[in-house]
Amino acid sequence: MTIRLLLVGCGNMGHAMLAGWMKMADAPEVVVVEPAAPLRERAEATGALAVADHSGIPEGFAPDVTILAVKPQMMEQVLPGYARFRDGCFVSIAAGTTMAALARGLGEAAIVRCMPNTPAAIGRGVFGFTANAAVTAEQRALVRRLLEPSGRVFELDDETMIDRITAVSGSGPAYLFHFIEALADAARAIGLPDDVATEAARQTVFGAAALAEAAPEDAAALRRAVTSPGGTTAAALDVLMGEDRLTRLMTEAVRAAFARAEELGKQ
Repeated sequence: MTIRLLLVGCGNMGHAMLAGWMKMADAPEVVVVEPAAPLRERAEATGALAVADHSGIPEGFAPDVTILAVKPQMMEQVLPGYARFRDGCFVSIAAGTTMAALARGLGEAAIVRCMPNTPAAIGRGVFGFTANAAVTAEQRALVRRLLEPSGRVFELDDETMIDRITAVSGSGPAYLFHFIEALADAARAIGLPDDVATEAARQTVFGAAALAEAAPEDAAALRRAVTSPGGTTAAALDVLMGEDRLTRLMTEAVRAAFARAEELGKQ
């Protein structure tokens, strides 16, 4: 039978997931609820039916999964309109919105909390998810099936792990983007032309990431392979790795993101 999905909110992340579903060999039947007309039009271009609000959902449409892809600050006012779909399960990708908060708006329902990241837009994302006790094994499998077209999926043991993967993978792309900015600034500082500095920094990171994915060795082995004793790379790594500088800085950054995720969950 065709899977029926209801996507509530079709911003960048919602649209990325939608595009992945509609390319599946056995594409689901999808209804999108999106108040912004340009985003509705973009959703309709994938073959989905898009409506402006929950009142426009076709009579008799009973979703197997309702994906809540709205901003956290909108969640409380949005949830009551979808509580009637409790025969299926709900998947929230809103950062900091706990399953307890979702249950207050949905009642006793099968709820999955999921944290994606932005590379899902090109099918290279990371998804961590956890489910409450009401979610069946079949629903877990279905959620995994729906997430996998957009990237790697990790099922986590409990909800506290969501804040942890948020700090690593949810926020992680921004860390890498800033590294590209910093590397480009460093290139300019030693005299490379602006355009060369920018593109060299971008392509160096892209190429190294692709190599790390393709190679059987781990990152430490790849680092050692490119580091000749007494060479230029070794000189740079003496700065980055001396007194565990970069490791300590990254740990401090990830801990800050984790602490903020916990704070958001308590609000």
